[in-house]
This record gives sequence, structure tokens and C-alpha cells, in this order.
Amino acid sequence: MKVELRESEGFEGLLRRFTKEMQKSGKLREYRSKRRFVSKSEQRRAKIRKAEHKRRRKEAASTSR
Repeated sequence: MKVELRESEGFEGLLRRFTKEMQKSGKLREYRSKRRFVSKSEQRRAKIRKAEHKRRRKEAASTSR
């Protein structure tokens, strides 16, 4: 990841842009996920849990309106 310093931009702004670009690229998320081994079955179970959680949240949001 490369971020060029803009004219009259301080370090804080540069760091903020770098952080935002890292978030958008997904590199940090990928690095963190690969720090430990996760079996295929564990990945599948996590995916199912995440989908169920998302479905419940969506359902709860639609019923509260």
C-alpha cells in the first residue's frame, strides 16, 4: 500500500488516508484471518452462524417498523 503526501497535508491526514485505504483493500482483514489455521468445516460453521445472525437482525429490523 502506498500513499503519497499531499501538499499542505500533515501526518495525521496521511495516516487517516492510509488507514482508510487499508480498510477498503481488505488486506488487514485477510492478514488477521490467516494468523491461525481454521479448518474447512469450522469455516463453514462460522459462515452459517454469520448468515443466521444476519437473517435474524434483518427480521428484527423489519418487524420493529
